[in-house]
Amino acid sequence: MRQAKVLVIGAGALGNEILKNCALLGIGNVLVADMDVIENSNLSRSVLFRAADSGAPKAETACRGARGIYPEMNIHPFNGNIVHDLGLGVYLWADVIIGGLDNREARVAMNSGAFFARKPWIDGAIEVLDGVARVFSPADDGPCYECTMSATDWKMLENRRSCALLTREQMLSGKVPTTPTTASIVAGIEMQEATKIIHGIAPMAGRALIYNGLNADSYPVTYQRKEDCYGHETYQELLLLGCGVADLTVGELLVRARQDLGSESAVIGLARDVISHLSCPVCFSQEEVFKSLGKVTEADAVCPDCGKTRVPVTFTTLGLDDQLDGVRFSELGVPLFDIVTARTGERSISYVFDGDAARLLGPLPTRLSLMDSPPEGGE
Repeated sequence: MRQAKVLVIGAGALGNEILKNCALLGIGNVLVADMDVIENSNLSRSVLFRAADSGAPKAETACRGARGIYPEMNIHPFNGNIVHDLGLGVYLWADVIIGGLDNREARVAMNSGAFFARKPWIDGAIEVLDGVARVFSPADDGPCYECTMSATDWKMLENRRSCALLTREQMLSGKVPTTPTTASIVAGIEMQEATKIIHGIAPMAGRALIYNGLNADSYPVTYQRKEDCYGHETYQELLLLGCGVADLTVGELLVRARQDLGSESAVIGLARDVISHLSCPVCFSQEEVFKSLGKVTEADAVCPDCGKTRVPVTFTTLGLDDQLDGVRFSELGVPLFDIVTARTGERSISYVFDGDAARLLGPLPTRLSLMDSPPEGGE
């Protein structure tokens, strides 16, 4: 347990209970990711927060609270959006990933990262007196989170994504009430499954435990794998670049990738949408942006010429032309410790910007927990 590396995403009611349990169980290394700050409404259901913490980042405060329980815990916060700001390398780093999330978009991103890295992850959700804990494990060729989503779930997610530039108020809308008692129960189940994974004991992979607090009962659910589900995508080959996103240009990596793949037609795929420009549908003006979609706000989209809302034009593929060859990956909004994938035909190589690991992980050990051992620097 002391050597384990755990990624906890979400530091709200569930995340607080998960981190409390991590501390009590003696988990040695924990990265905590959350983008929010503490509000007064959080104080009644979050064991690690105090009244004086109002307005402080949740991730930092939760880390401090967990360290107060277990002073030897090596724990570090990540204050950012896990969809747009958290590099995929953290999923390669972690032994197990535990979620305390409250929206589908973040769960889909977490599921994609975990399955890409071939790591098990544990999801939890609570609503008033009800809750669910479930485990998804790529190693068992079982279902992923996306396999469990209905057509209605996808419709709601697409409606959210179609409004690409959301205000903070819109992003926080639709939140549901929670209680500290249900959070404690669900987080306890999540942490129990994580402990089993760390000790090499088979978890309830592909299954969920549904808790009904009103009737004080629970029951298991088994999910079915959808073979055509995009959520199962993983890497074919993995290479550690030994540098960060600010150290390499698009053109330099394209040259490297085309040599590695033996094809001049190879292109590089990004893990996130990048805005190339904002286009006004009224006055037809355009502005080059080249930022991650998650970094552009609703205010940024207002046309300076006519005041109307501009439409973001995005891309995820590099190498179709040489326009961006001299641009560094950091300038495209690619986050620290991220992974990009070069492809030609049916073959692909995923490149890890592991040179950023220490900057993102802080005092945590930077050694990756890989299913196999890729060569560093491609050697």
